[in-house]
Amino acid sequence: MSLIEVKNVYKVFGPKPERAIPLLEEGKSKANILKETKLSVGVNNVSFNVKKSEFFVIMGLSGSGKSTLIRCFNRIHNPTSGEILVNGDNILEADREALIEYRRKFFSMVFQHFALFPHKSVRENVEYGLKVQSVADDIKKEKAYEMLEIVGLKGYEEKMPNELSGGMQQRVGLARALANDPEVILMDEAFSALDPLIRKEMQDELLNLQSTLQKTIIFITHDLDEALKLGDRIAIMKDGEIVQIDTPEEILENPANDYVREFVQDVNRAKIMTAGRVMRKPKCVIKLKDGPGVAIRAMKDDDYESAFVVDKDRKVRGYVTISDAAALIKKGVKSIESIVLDLPTVTEDAVLDDLIADIIDSKHPLGVVNANGKLIGAVSKTAILAGISGEGE
Repeated sequence: MSLIEVKNVYKVFGPKPERAIPLLEEGKSKANILKETKLSVGVNNVSFNVKKSEFFVIMGLSGSGKSTLIRCFNRIHNPTSGEILVNGDNILEADREALIEYRRKFFSMVFQHFALFPHKSVRENVEYGLKVQSVADDIKKEKAYEMLEIVGLKGYEEKMPNELSGGMQQRVGLARALANDPEVILMDEAFSALDPLIRKEMQDELLNLQSTLQKTIIFITHDLDEALKLGDRIAIMKDGEIVQIDTPEEILENPANDYVREFVQDVNRAKIMTAGRVMRKPKCVIKLKDGPGVAIRAMKDDDYESAFVVDKDRKVRGYVTISDAAALIKKGVKSIESIVLDLPTVTEDAVLDDLIADIIDSKHPLGVVNANGKLIGAVSKTAILAGISGEGE
């Protein structure tokens, strides 16, 4: 079920902004409308949904409408037309009191330039949203300390913002957003002002936090690599419209148009494509209880020189080679346990970049396993190279 539904939302800036909507429906461009009417189109007929606990990324170049769109969620900008449903309620119909409650308890926002109070301590900054809600002092302090520990700032509670690095200040902003325990965290270019190394650390930290806290995050960025790394799904915007919504892998594999295709052409696919995307059905699988004769027949039938070995529960135990199995027959040994070689296994969501070191030295495809450790696929060197290059295997 969707936590948030956005339906046919328009945001136009200027006097009598509704004048622009019929022109947009006629197919006139954002540039033409600005020239003819002096109205600026920020968001043009946008519709999508966000699921609970989803990491949803909205990306696009400057002027694409992404920051305008995210500000419609908490009505910093009031849409010109459309609906934004939160748990089925249209927040665009909320009165002032209800809107304040949404902003206090449902949405929290993290800004690009930190937006910390320079005259307040780190702890006081984190407490701010709780103070607005008239939370008791001891509870505020306890919550602030807890959130600062979660974001890795234990021991900095009484420091002033100007005593912290940019990355640490952004952690304070994130702790402040988390302190209210919101349903949704809105992050508008939150890491754009950070140095590249600190930015990467913050991306990793946010992913770790998300895996633990399972918040719904709507994240704005102009950086495709960042979007692909963070997003469960990505909405790509251009001139106020969404041109594609999909998973990172689908956007790489099936760009919706030339605009998206140009965006993704220089992406390092090894950091995005996963084992699940390139794996094939495992061939030549034998059981640990099988003898060397059975193993050899299986490998000959499938024209393979090695075979996966699984136990009775189909969990991977390793692999055997046809030459080692033949040697056992010569010795009269009936069990293959002594010739089972170690084999790394990976999960479906493992990115190809992390598999390269394992596959380079392996004479056998890697086994892909599910959450229970059962064999569900195989990844070969050829499959990894095909996935990285974007060509079929």
